Amino acid sequence: MHREIHQWYSPGLHKNMEIAVYGHYGPALLMFPTAAADYLEYERFQLIDAIAEYINGGKVKAFSINSINNESWLNHSMQQHHKAIRHQQYNDYVVNEVVPFIHDHCKSLVPIITTGASLGALHALNLFFRKPDIFSGTIAMSGDYNLQSYTKGYYDDNVFFNSPEQYIPGITDHDYLEQMRRGKIVIATGQGDYEKPDASRRLSEILHSKSIPHWLDVWGYDMPHDWQTWRAMLPYFLGKV
Repeated sequence: MHREIHQWYSPGLHKNMEIAVYGHYGPALLMFPTAAADYLEYERFQLIDAIAEYINGGKVKAFSINSINNESWLNHSMQQHHKAIRHQQYNDYVVNEVVPFIHDHCKSLVPIITTGASLGALHALNLFFRKPDIFSGTIAMSGDYNLQSYTKGYYDDNVFFNSPEQYIPGITDHDYLEQMRRGKIVIATGQGDYEKPDASRRLSEILHSKSIPHWLDVWGYDMPHDWQTWRAMLPYFLGKV
C-alpha cells in the first residue's frame, strides 16, 4: 500500500499538524481520530488494513488527520470558553487547510467523504452537515452527536453549532437542506458495551423530520465501543456507499 506522511505549520491552529495519506487515487476518505488520539491511530489499530482492498483498488484514497481534542474538550485544565473556541479553530483548519491539501494532492476536486469513530464520528458528521457544499457524505460510527456530552454543562454558540442534534432541527434554508439531502450519510452503532445506540437513533429521527435521506444501521449487542466493531463496520459501508 502506498503511504505518505505530510505535515505543515497550521496558521489557524498555530502548531504543526500531520496527515497520513494511503493510496494513489480515488475519492477521498477523510478520517478523524477517536478521543485524544493522533493521525496514525487508524493504522495502529489495523483499520487501514481492514480497508486495504478499497485503497489498493483505487476505490478510496484515505487521509487520516491529527486531532486536537486534548486541547479542547478533553483538556481539563482549560477554561470551557477556550475549549469551544479551539474546537471551532479545528473546524476551520479542516475546511481551510486540509480540504485544499486533499484537492491538491489528488490533482482534482475529488469528492470527500468524512469518517470517524467515537468522538471522531461527531467531528466527521458535524463537518459534513456544516459544509455539505464541500463534503459529499459521512460514515459516522459509534458517535454521540450532542457536544454537551463532553462539555460538563458548558454551553455557548460554539457548542450549539457543533452539536448536530441541536442545530439541525432549526435549519430551514431550502438550498442548505437540499445539499444535505444529496449526501451519502451512514450513521452506524453497535449495542454492546459502552455504545450509545440511542444517540444515533435520536439523530436519525431528526434527519427523518427534515426529509434527509440516510442509513441508520444499528448492529448487535456483540458489537462494543471498540476497534473490532469499527474494523468490521468501515469496510462494510465502503462496499455499500
